[in-house]
Amino acid sequence: MSIELLAETAQAMVAPGKGIIAIDESTGTIAKRFASVGIENTEENRRAYRELLLTTPKLNEHISGAILYDETIRQSTKDGVPFAKYMADHGMIPGIKVDTGAHPLAGCPGEMVTEGLDGLRARLQEYYKLGARFAKWRAVINIGESIPSGTCIEVNAHALARYAALCQEAGLVPMVEPEVIMDGDHDIETCYEVTEATLRALFDALYQQNVVLEGTILKASMVISGKGCDEQADVEEVAESTVMCLKSVVPAILPGIVFLSGGQSDEQSTAHLNAMNQLGTLPWPLSFSYGRAMQQAALKLWAKDMKATTPLRRRPCTSVRRKTAWPHWASGKADRLFRVLKQRNAGPVPAFSFFLPGSWLRSRPPDPASMPSCPRCCRSGRCGSGPAGRS
Repeated sequence: MSIELLAETAQAMVAPGKGIIAIDESTGTIAKRFASVGIENTEENRRAYRELLLTTPKLNEHISGAILYDETIRQSTKDGVPFAKYMADHGMIPGIKVDTGAHPLAGCPGEMVTEGLDGLRARLQEYYKLGARFAKWRAVINIGESIPSGTCIEVNAHALARYAALCQEAGLVPMVEPEVIMDGDHDIETCYEVTEATLRALFDALYQQNVVLEGTILKASMVISGKGCDEQADVEEVAESTVMCLKSVVPAILPGIVFLSGGQSDEQSTAHLNAMNQLGTLPWPLSFSYGRAMQQAALKLWAKDMKATTPLRRRPCTSVRRKTAWPHWASGKADRLFRVLKQRNAGPVPAFSFFLPGSWLRSRPPDPASMPSCPRCCRSGRCGSGPAGRS
C-alpha cells in the first residue's frame, strides 16, 4: 500500500467541479428500473445502457469516477474496450461495489447489517487487476421506534472499518457509506442525532482498524426529514443541519465527502448540495455520488430510443413437416410460384424471382381468394411462409 497513491486518488475523486456517478445497481435492482420504462432486463441491455452513460461526450469534465457493479467492470464497449480501461483512458477513475448487500441483523428486529467480508481480500486483488482504483461499501441504518440500536451502529461501523483496511491493503481507496435511511416519519432533529452517532462510531472504528483517513472518502447521507414526516425541512435547514453535523464529527484531514441522493429527486438533491456549498469555507470539499438522481431522466430517454429502434421480428415457421430453412414456396416449388404469378397477371416471370421474391411479389398483392392453400404451414401466413405472409 502506498499512502501517497491512495491520497492522490482520493483527492482526484473530489476534484473541484466534479463528482462521482453510481451505476452499481445489482441485477435485481436494475431490473426494477428497466421495468419502470418497459425495457427487458438482459445482459446486453444492461451493458448497452451503462455504455451510454460512460461514453457520454465530455463526461470527464464533470465526472471524476464511476462506481461499477461486478458484472459491469467485466464488460466492454461495443468496440471491445473494457469499461475500466475506457474510463482510465478518458481521465475517469473506475470504482467497484464490493459488499454483498444488507441482511437482517440477528437479535435486532427491523435492523440490518451489511455482509461481504468473507473472501473480500481476494476479490479486491482481482478488482485491482481489472482496473478498479476505489471501492464502495454501504451500511444501512434504519430509523424507527427504538431503533437504531447501539448494536446495529457498532457492527456496521466495524464492518465498514474492516472493509476499508482491506481496501487500502490492496491499493484501493475505500469509500465508506453509512446511509441513514430517510424512510419513516421522523423529523430532522432525529435524523441529526442518528447521523451524528453513526459517524462518530464509524470514525472511531476506522481509527481502531488503522485506516489512513488521507486515503479514504466518506459517502454520507444528508440530514433530512423522513419521507413520512408532516413537517418537511426546507433547503436551507437541510443544508445547515448537514454541514453542522459533519463539522462536529468528520476529521478535517479527510480528503472529501460525497453525498448519496437517498431517494431524493434530482431537483432536491441538487438544491441541497448547492446550498451546502454556499455556506462558506468548509474543511473538506463536498460533492455528489448520485445514482437515480443522475440517471432517471437519461434512462427514460434511452428507453424511448430503444423502443423506437428495436426491429420487428417475424415469427419463425414452427411446422414439424418443414425440413429446410428455405420457405417451401422457394424450395423447388416452381410450379406453385408460377401459378401464383399467373393468377396475378404479372406478366413474364423474371429468372431471379425464386431468389428475390419479396420485393417482386409486394408490388401487386394477389387476391387472397385465388391463392393456393399452404400445405406446410398455417393459412393465415403469420409465420411468414403461408400465402398471406410470402413477402
